[in-house]
Amino acid sequence: MMSLRKSKVGAVVSGALMLAAGQACASGFALIEQGGGLGNAFAGGAASAEDAATVFFNPAGMSRLDDSQISVGGAFIKPSAQYSGTISGLAPLQTAGTNAGGDAGGLAFVPNMYYTHQIDDKVHVGIGVNAPFGLQTDYDATWMGRFQAVKSKIQTINLNPSVSYDVSDTLSVGAGLNYQRITGELTSITNYSAAIYQATSGATAIPNLEGLSTMTGSDTGWGYNFGALFKLDSQTRIGAAYRSQIKYKLTGDVKFANRPAMLAAALPDQPVTLDITMPDSFSMSALHQYGDKLEVMADATWTGWSVFKTLDVKKTNGTSLGAATPENWKDTWRVSVGTSYHYSEQWTARAGVAFDQAPVPDAYRTVRIPDADRTWLALGGQYKPDAASTLDFGYAHLFVKNGTMNQSAATNPELSGKGYLVGSYSNSVDIVSVQYGYKF
Repeated sequence: MMSLRKSKVGAVVSGALMLAAGQACASGFALIEQGGGLGNAFAGGAASAEDAATVFFNPAGMSRLDDSQISVGGAFIKPSAQYSGTISGLAPLQTAGTNAGGDAGGLAFVPNMYYTHQIDDKVHVGIGVNAPFGLQTDYDATWMGRFQAVKSKIQTINLNPSVSYDVSDTLSVGAGLNYQRITGELTSITNYSAAIYQATSGATAIPNLEGLSTMTGSDTGWGYNFGALFKLDSQTRIGAAYRSQIKYKLTGDVKFANRPAMLAAALPDQPVTLDITMPDSFSMSALHQYGDKLEVMADATWTGWSVFKTLDVKKTNGTSLGAATPENWKDTWRVSVGTSYHYSEQWTARAGVAFDQAPVPDAYRTVRIPDADRTWLALGGQYKPDAASTLDFGYAHLFVKNGTMNQSAATNPELSGKGYLVGSYSNSVDIVSVQYGYKF
């Protein structure tokens, strides 16, 4: 009975507390959509410093902003994730079915807001509110992989007060604190038939008895970020920015809907915890102006996803629910280039491309994280109705490489009884963003 409880509850909880389901827009489950730079594919983010969103991308960039500025915006994100393939290795007494889950992607809105203020000729302060991690997927509840996942959702909110200082005419530095809250929900189907069969030592066989398992979890954590902005000449800037890891001890509950009474002891509703670390990142950006019309920018960002190796879910007494789940993620790079062309004082056109590595190795791809390398193509622009106001808008389509699924008992022992999927994911992402800025 104890081994049954660990295998069933442990698998549900470890996936839920991971809070890393489905498709995000940067690799893993990070969100780079934190300002109005979508039209440039966010190239040059640490060097551009065009508006108050620099609080997120590089706090040193506040040195370029006069007086007070505020920006409010957001991105509508529509990922698509569709599985095609087969399943094998299900536990006895269950029918896999042929439903492939439909499109697991769903429309989401990622908001952001920033404010900066010039204290004097050298010092600026600012604050940002944004969502640096988040995603959501939702499969059909009867699909063949329902014992691995049905719905997965993560939401974060990040409060980021910052300060910058002009060291000289050519160098500015900045730093900020990050107070972040994370919440998540994950559901999957639990095989009650197998649990009853095992609990009665094979005396009771009730085929196709199953129910929804739901896990919710939350925590808060602290991090920091800092950066520097170098002005090489009147046309060229280079920026560097770092964002720290944020460590969480997630707490939550696992609950089982429509659970037969005879399984109350084997599959109890109970609290659980998980220690998990969000990765750090480092960006280098450059921007060069060609005359009064054209700007070219580039960016390279490293993210330390290799911190995400295993998951070890624990009960409140500190003992593990089961064996740690291997993830074995790898560090990634995102590179981008973009251009802005100023047609007039009112209108600017933007374009950009980017390549974003996925941290998930092929052997460890799951239905909760069908992540794969993606290529961005982006277009956008800016309109200035008057000297104090700006309206930025952009659109990007992300071409995501097909992600193979080749689950087996050798590489995915935690899926025993849940089935092994062999096939591939066809993925893509569309993003529309808008941001309004005002100087006063």
